[in-house]
Amino acid sequence: MITEATLQSWTGPSSATEQEKQDRTERMIREAISKNPALAEMAPSVYTKGSYANNTNVRSDSDVDVVVECQEVIYWREHDPSAGGHPAFIPYAGEWTPEKLRQEVGSALRTKFGPTSITEGKVAWTVQSNSARVDADVVPCFTFQYYFSDGTFREGTKVFKRDGGEVENYPNLQLENGRAKNRRTGLKYKRVVRILKRLENQMNNEGICGEVPSYLLECLIYNCPDECFTRLTWRAVMRACLAHLFNNTMGPEPVAEAERLLEPNGAKFLFSPAQKWSRSSAHSFIDAAWDYMEFDE
Repeated sequence: MITEATLQSWTGPSSATEQEKQDRTERMIREAISKNPALAEMAPSVYTKGSYANNTNVRSDSDVDVVVECQEVIYWREHDPSAGGHPAFIPYAGEWTPEKLRQEVGSALRTKFGPTSITEGKVAWTVQSNSARVDADVVPCFTFQYYFSDGTFREGTKVFKRDGGEVENYPNLQLENGRAKNRRTGLKYKRVVRILKRLENQMNNEGICGEVPSYLLECLIYNCPDECFTRLTWRAVMRACLAHLFNNTMGPEPVAEAERLLEPNGAKFLFSPAQKWSRSSAHSFIDAAWDYMEFDE
C-alpha cells in the first residue's frame, strides 16, 4: 500500500540540486538567444512553460521547456469567420518566416552548446543534458490571437512544425489558471500533480503501466473539482481525484462541448484526434492507479 507518509514525501518539488540545474539550463538558453545577432535585433519574448514554469515537475520529469516567441508577426484565427470580429491586419511582409525563426534559434543553440548537443525535432530544438544541466526543449513560435465575434481575443502562440503542421498553444493561460487553482485549493493542486507524477513513475518502473505524458497527468488533476482537494489526508484526496477521473473518462468522448474535459489553458479539449494520448488510455491508467493505491471499490 502507498502510505500517507509516502504521499506526503511525494508532494514536494524537485530537489534543490535539480532545481539549480534547471535554472542554469534556462539561463544558458536565454544567453544563447540574446547573443544571436538576428534574434537580438528582433527581440523575441523568451520564457518558460510547462512543468518547470508551473513548478509541478519532479526529478524523473525535470526537463525545461523554453519558448522563443517572435512578436513581430501576429497570426490570428476567428471563432466565427462570418462575424468579422478581428481588426483589419496589415499583411506581414518582413523577413521573419517560420523557417528563418527555426534556423536562427537552431544556430543560436548550436553556437552556445555545440552541434553534437543539439537535435532538431518536429516542433522543438532539444538541448541534451549533461552533469551541469537538464534536457531542454526550445520552441520557436509566433504570437497568435483567437478572435471572438465581439472583437475580444484570446492570446497564445502558433508553432509551425517541420512537417508543415501547425499547433496553437496557450502557455500563459495554462500558467495563470494553474496558479489560480492552486490558490483555490489551499496550495494542494500542484502537490497532487506531483504525487500523481511520482505515482506514475513508480508504476512505470515496475512495469504496471506504460509511460504517461507528464502534461496529461497535470491536465487530469486540473480537471478534478476543487472540492476533491478538501479531504484531510493525501490518500483521501487521491481517492477523490481518481474516482472523479475514472467516472469522467469512462466511455466515448461526450458530444456536448460543456461535458468535455479541457486542458488547464481552458482553450483546448483534453481529448481530440490531434493529441498523442486518448481518452481510453487515460482511463486505463487511472484504473490501474486506483488498484495500485489499493483503494476499495
